[in-house]
Amino acid sequence: MSDIIKNGRIQADDWTVLRLAEGEEAATVALPAGRVIVPLALWQARRDALLEQARAGAVGVWLAGDDDPTALAADLAALPVIAVDFPKFADGRGYSLATLLRTRHGYTGALRAIGDVLRDQFFFLLRCGFSELQPRAGKYTAAQLEAALASLRDFSEPYQGAVDRPEPLFRRQPRRPLAREAA
Repeated sequence: MSDIIKNGRIQADDWTVLRLAEGEEAATVALPAGRVIVPLALWQARRDALLEQARAGAVGVWLAGDDDPTALAADLAALPVIAVDFPKFADGRGYSLATLLRTRHGYTGALRAIGDVLRDQFFFLLRCGFSELQPRAGKYTAAQLEAALASLRDFSEPYQGAVDRPEPLFRRQPRRPLAREAA
């Protein structure tokens, strides 16, 4: 069981992220027991069998950077969690996927960043709509995760608009009338 950052705190996670090994077929791979996040290819191959488990809160789906989130559009209400994989820290496609899921597709469930998720990215991942952050197991000690969590409060007022606060700062500030407008 790994630790994740969720709802502003570090929590133990009971989800297993299933990754297919080379040569494994999505249609025939055995699912582990418990709550599992499956790749999009497996979801698409076995959707009918997995849909009830998803509605019961036991199955989620993860997307790779080159996956199209519209493939899940019809099932978003049934999915308790969608994860977006960051295979390496320099791959920013996951930011766009999260933004699309939250804004264009209206996904309101748990949105998790998995893979090569680094502390320096945590703040920006949350701004793009992620609600859960799951760095690779063993990447950070408990103390490092606590420090990362504290660093999320470094910025009290973000200037730019984003998924978490759509209005930019200048739109959120009350305007005082100019002297000539007041007269």
